[in-house]
Amino acid sequence: DVQLQASGGGLVQAGESLKLSCAASGFIFDDYSIAWYRQVPGKEREGLLCISSREGITYYSDSVKGRFAISSDNAKDTVYLQMNSLKPEDTAVYYCGAEHYYCSGYPGYWGQGTLVTVSS
Repeated sequence: DVQLQASGGGLVQAGESLKLSCAASGFIFDDYSIAWYRQVPGKEREGLLCISSREGITYYSDSVKGRFAISSDNAKDTVYLQMNSLKPEDTAVYYCGAEHYYCSGYPGYWGQGTLVTVSS
């Protein structure tokens, strides 16, 4: 079974950093793109960044450029989201999603989400 396990969320102060992890299993890691999304209650899910072996890194949102970075460790089948200079408006549940090969913004598989809370 395809599984994505997101972790690393927590409570931080504005300006601090946090690194999220998305551990993947059940599929050939190199054949899938993995992206990070976030959702605030009552709002639509927002795509942030995506990484794939075929395309490299794709940004879905300009709001995180210069502050968030995505990376992958193929040996661990894990994708990371490094978040720097966090702002209260970054508070959300963060999800990772996987889709076959390319970053199209429509994952077929989702992790369970990890809550990030940024206090001012």
